[in-house]
This record gives sequence, structure tokens and C-alpha cells, in this order.
Amino acid sequence: MLYFRTGMPVVFVIAGDWTLRTSVRAELREAGIDALGMESADDAGQALTSGQLPSVAVIEAIAGLADDPRIASLIERVPAILIASRAETVALPPAAAVIYRPVRVGEIVAKVSELVRKGHAA
Repeated sequence: MLYFRTGMPVVFVIAGDWTLRTSVRAELREAGIDALGMESADDAGQALTSGQLPSVAVIEAIAGLADDPRIASLIERVPAILIASRAETVALPPAAAVIYRPVRVGEIVAKVSELVRKGHAA
């Protein structure tokens, strides 16, 4: 398991939907996980460039994000949870988990916690 300088595991929450991003981030922080909210692949790329590699990534599976090569590269390196819509057709890359909307924030947090406990080899 990878940790941030605060001693907490780091999770990227990458979503264009600000309500999803902020609510998941808040609940993860309450659970003792340092969740960094990001709106785009550019934001995630900047964090990775600065040396931050998350333990887990939560990614909104929407066109322009889930199919971005930088996101695909991140998903290959760390366990990822994709939040997908049954109504929007987007090719989903292989991921640790796919959760379809409608979704409860607690469901996402439980899956993140499970993956953080398991750890991974970067």
C-alpha cells in the first residue's frame, strides 16, 4: 500500500461530475484516506508528474475521460474503480471494479477501502 506524507493512503477521485467527486472525496477523508479530487486527465497527469502515485483511483467512466490514454495508463498501474452509466455507451478499460449508476457514495468508499487494504505492486 502506498502512503502520502500524511501517513494516509492516497486515492485519486477523477470525475467531471463535481457532486460525485466532492462527496466521494469527503467520505474517503472521513475514513482516513487522503482523497485528491480531480476534474480531468490533465489534473491527474500533473499529480503523477509531481510524483504522486495513488493506491487506488476512482474514475468517472465518461467519454473523454475513460478513453483518455493517460487515464488508461493510470488504470494499468493502480487498481481503479470505474463509475459508469448504463445509459451512456463508453468502452470501459479493464479495471479492478466497475460500479454502475445509480450508486451510493458508501458503496464506492467500501470498494476503495477493500482495495486499499489489499494493496498493490506499483
